[in-house]
Parts: sequence; structure tokens; C-alpha cells
Amino acid sequence: MTKLTETRFAYGDALLKLGGENSKIVVLDADLYKSTRTVVFKETYPDRFFDMGISESDMVSTAAGLASTGLIPYCNSFAMFLPGVCYMPIRTQIAYPQLPVRLVGSSAGLTQGPDGASHQSLEDISLMRGLPNMTVLSPADDIETTEMTLATATMPGPVYLRVGRYPVPRVMPDDYRFQVGKAHILRSGGEVAILATGHMVWKALEAADLLAQAHIAATVVNVSTIKPLDISTVRAVAGQVALVVTVEEHNIIGGLGSAIAECLAESATRARLVRLGVKDVFGESGLADELLEKHGLQPQCLAASIETACTHFKDR
Repeated sequence: MTKLTETRFAYGDALLKLGGENSKIVVLDADLYKSTRTVVFKETYPDRFFDMGISESDMVSTAAGLASTGLIPYCNSFAMFLPGVCYMPIRTQIAYPQLPVRLVGSSAGLTQGPDGASHQSLEDISLMRGLPNMTVLSPADDIETTEMTLATATMPGPVYLRVGRYPVPRVMPDDYRFQVGKAHILRSGGEVAILATGHMVWKALEAADLLAQAHIAATVVNVSTIKPLDISTVRAVAGQVALVVTVEEHNIIGGLGSAIAECLAESATRARLVRLGVKDVFGESGLADELLEKHGLQPQCLAASIETACTHFKDR
């Protein structure tokens, strides 16, 4: 296994590279620059860095104003605060006028850990994918985070990028090049397809290894662009299996599972769908791995749930 890296660190390094390539890049933070890793940009380009203090809505409004002048703002806070506290200004001042503001939600999901329900973002993807004009991205590892961050500099309109503080290994190939709206098949073949996003891509691959020991072969797909969804790949994969399983570190309502359900409901596929994630509850304090275990998101739990679903649908 390669070394474990937090995607927030890869984001900070990629943002610094962007700053050196494009003088229109500006960065805003809400008094969390060490946690969000925008600190590296702050130290190198202090004239293009704005610490707005604990005033997230003001930060978003300021980013909208900067974007309207031709700059490319990267707006940063915890994933709980940036969409949650700032939904109205994001909707009205950024998404509606289609301004090129990059909203980066850091420390996302259950793996924020001991800070508990007040800081664990389990609804941010749902909030952002419901906004017209908004692109929603959730990288799987440091390679994809780097590629994705660099790509955001030239994307039209607003972007929401979700990164975390949970260490994950590399799962994407060294020569990987991110394409917005394109899912990436990491493993092919079998009777079940596992579609995962973010930190859960690694867990899905490990679950597939465990399923193989039970003679259940699984396709594993990294769905790192939640919106626009790669409809053609999702439907093609679903057309080859009996069971589709979505895995996300997010509420199963409104996130990846909902996006896949909507896609398959409007297709001719007969594959069954099981959504694995947080079952419409708030988070709580605990270590990241303890919380993933409780919510059935560790590889052993995922494999057991998928094996049960395969047996259940086969018997019907």
C-alpha cells in the first residue's frame, strides 16, 4: 500500500501551483487556513490571500464580488460551514449569475471525527448538487485531488470541491488525468458494481477484495464528478450487472446514491440498487474509523452488506 495522504494537503499544494501559474487566482478563508491548507498560498502570495475571519457568508459575498471583476476566487472553509451557513449567498450571488467561484469544503464527512455532529458535513453534496449551474466534485486520493484542483482553474461557472482530513492511499494511476463529468472504472467484471466517491473509493476496493474471497466478483467505479454525472458510464456498468451498490461518506439522501438512483430510474436497466452511507441521521463524536465502522462503511461491513444483498436479490 502506498503512503496515506489527506486530500486537503494535496489541495493546498495544487492551489499553490495554480497561484504561480495564474495571477488572477485569489484565495479566501474563514480563519481556518491551517486546517484547509490554504496556509501555503497565504505564505507565498499574501497580497492575494484574504482571511475573512469567522464570517463565512461575508466571505462568499466577497468572493462573488471578486469574481465579477474577472478574478478567480477559491473560497475555503469546513464543508459543514461553507455550504451550510452560506447556502443563500452561494445560491443567489454565485450559482444564479454563474460566477467562477471555487467553493472548497474541507474536513468533509464523518471522518472529521471527534468534533461531532456540528462539524460533520453529511448534507453538503445534496445542497450543492441541487443548485443549477453548480459543478460538484469529490476526489478519491491525492493524485485526483491535484488533477481536479488544477482543472478547476479553467472550468466555467461555480464549482464545489469536497476534500477531507482522513488519510487515504493512492488508488488512481500515476498517469491519471481528470476530466470533469467522467467516472473512472478501477476494476471490471462480475455480478455487482460498486460506485463510490471520495474517501470511500479506497474502502470499496478493499471490500471488492473481500468479496472475491467469497467468490463474488465486483466492478468498482470512482464517481468523482457527482454533477454533471457520467450517465453513459453509470448506465453501461449497470447494464452488465444484477446489483449496483453506491458507497458514500454522506447521507444516502441527496448524495451519490440519490444521483445514481435518479439516473437508473430513467434507464432501461434491471439492476437492483443498494445505497450504503449514513442512513439519514446526524453524525456524532468519535474517532474516524469508529464512526465508519458504526455506519457500515469499513471494508468488512461493506462486503457483508453487499454479500447479503446479492443473496437476497438472487433468492427473489
